[in-house]
Amino acid sequence: MATGLDDIDHRLLALLQQDDRVPVAELGKTLGVPPSTLNDRIRRLIKLGIVKGFHAHIDPEKVGLDLLAFVFVGWSDPGTEAKFLEAIAEAPEVQEAHHVTGSWNYLMKVRLRTTRDLEGFFAEVLKKVPGLQRTETLIVLSSPKETTLVVPPDLKD
Repeated sequence: MATGLDDIDHRLLALLQQDDRVPVAELGKTLGVPPSTLNDRIRRLIKLGIVKGFHAHIDPEKVGLDLLAFVFVGWSDPGTEAKFLEAIAEAPEVQEAHHVTGSWNYLMKVRLRTTRDLEGFFAEVLKKVPGLQRTETLIVLSSPKETTLVVPPDLKD
């Protein structure tokens, strides 16, 4: 198997994604595995980079981040990419940035309080990137599905 994960690893990952605060002893009972073995498996999953950490999932709107937007950015000079990546690394508004195919270079997911803040983000972050030629912004009206869950490949692969 390419991932090196067995059925217990898959089930453990599913349980950890549902609630990473469940005590290892309880996970052990659910999975039928001793807690010490599960601790070893969790450490291995972290060491392999499969589990990247344990985080609180915060509702953005409850902390005042009511605006979600996706921003496409484009340029033609290859030297622009490094400057762009440096600029967004320092921008807490940028939750994700993806190098994409098609007529754009990157797609960003940004969260802010208001459209005024979005305008400020463009002025303070993006417009300062030399060579950045164009953007297109999509404002999200609603999000019927948002998840951070990752379903590992089926064991039959």
